[in-house]
Amino acid sequence: MSALVRPRDDRMIGGVCAALARRFGTTPTTMRVIFLASCLLPGPQFLLYLALWVFLPSEGSHDRKAW
Repeated sequence: MSALVRPRDDRMIGGVCAALARRFGTTPTTMRVIFLASCLLPGPQFLLYLALWVFLPSEGSHDRKAW
């Protein structure tokens, strides 16, 4: 299983769907369709997306060093 990080490629907006697709072994397009379909249901899907965008590290961010 791969680590849950937002990839630099396959991003549309924040890379959250691409990260989840890599984690669960599906395509980013499939994950985006699932996310859009889930937004039709009541619940905090959009807030969850925003939280994952903020808290998931970007691919390659662990290589950066602090000042």
